[in-house]
Amino acid sequence: MTAPDRFIPAERRPGRGATSRESGRFERLAYADAWDGWDIEEPAPPVRTELTEERPRSAITWVRSPDLPFDRSLNPYRGCEHGCIYCFARPSHAYLGLSPGLDFETRLVARPDIPAVLEAELRRKRYSPAPLAIGTNTDPYQPVEQRMGIMRRVLEVLAAFNHPVAIVTKGTGVERDLDILAPMAARGLVRVGVSVTTLDRGLARRMEPRAPTPERRLETIRRLSGAGVPVRLMVSPVVPALTDPELEAILAAGAQAGADAASWIMLRLPLEVSPLWQHWLAEHAPGKAARIMARVREMHGGKDYDARWGHRMRGEGHYAALVAQRFALAARRLGLDAPTAPLRCDLFAPPLARDGQLSLF
Repeated sequence: MTAPDRFIPAERRPGRGATSRESGRFERLAYADAWDGWDIEEPAPPVRTELTEERPRSAITWVRSPDLPFDRSLNPYRGCEHGCIYCFARPSHAYLGLSPGLDFETRLVARPDIPAVLEAELRRKRYSPAPLAIGTNTDPYQPVEQRMGIMRRVLEVLAAFNHPVAIVTKGTGVERDLDILAPMAARGLVRVGVSVTTLDRGLARRMEPRAPTPERRLETIRRLSGAGVPVRLMVSPVVPALTDPELEAILAAGAQAGADAASWIMLRLPLEVSPLWQHWLAEHAPGKAARIMARVREMHGGKDYDARWGHRMRGEGHYAALVAQRFALAARRLGLDAPTAPLRCDLFAPPLARDGQLSLF
C-alpha cells in the first residue's frame, strides 16, 4: 500500500483520480514532501498537468496476447489526463520512472513524430497490413490532443495508405476527425469503440474525473453512427457492486444512440492499480469497499488480480458467470450481439512518397 506521506491532499488534486504519487515498482528511492523546519507559511500549489515530448524509434507495437483480437497497436501518448482510477495502463508509467498514480494522469508524454515514423514503417517492403488498434493503452483523444493533433495526423497517414484501424476512446475529440473517419468507414477501414462505464454522472466524475460525461459519450456514439462510422459500445470495466447494476441500462442507452455492437471487460487490478483503486474506494465509496473487493477476489482465486491468459479479462466463478449471462441476454435483446464485418485489408496501397518519387517495390 502507498506510504501515508505520499498522499496528496484533496484540495491539491482537483479533478484527479489517484490520491498519491507513490514511486513505481522499479524505483529504489521514494520521494516525499517534508517540513524543512522553517515556520513560513508556504501553501503547496495544486497538481498541474505537465507535457514532455519524445522521439519514438518505432510507431507500431506488436502484440502477442491471445486475449486480444489484434496483433499491433499504436500509442500517440504515454499517460492519460482522463485520470480513470481503474485504468489497467497505469503500471506502464513505472517504466518511465514515474508514478502510476498522479504522475500517470499529470506527467504526460507526447510523441509528435509518430505519424512520420508510422509512414516509414508502412512503406517497408515486407509490411503486411492488418487492423491497427489505437487507444488500447492510453486514450488518443485525451484533452491534450486538442492542441497537439497527433492522432489526426496518424489518421491522415492511415487514410492515405487505406490501412484499417480500430479506435478505442472516451474522448469527444474523435468527432473532430469525422471528415477522415467517415470516408474511411465507407471503404470498410475503421471501427470505433466508445467506453461507457456508468450512466451516473456523479460517479463518473469521481471515477473518471477528466473524461467526458456519460451523456456526452453517448452523443459521440450518436454522431459517429450518424456519419456512417460503425461503433462498438464498450462496457469496460464492469465494477462489481458499483456499476454492474447498470449493465442492462448502459447497453440500452448505447443501442438507442446507434451502437451496432457491444463488449465488456471486468474490473482489472494489476500491479500498482490495486492499491490505487483501494485508496480511491476508501475516499469515495467506503461503505461499498469491502463488498467490491470481496467480489474481485472471489473471481481471482482470493487474489486482487490473476494475470493468466483467458482469465484476466473476465475472471471466473459464479459472479463472473452471472455478469456474462446478463450481458449476453441484454445484448441479444438489443441486437448488439450480431457479428461485425471485418475491416478490409485488401485496399492497402502505399501512396506516392512525399517527394513525388515512385516506389521501386
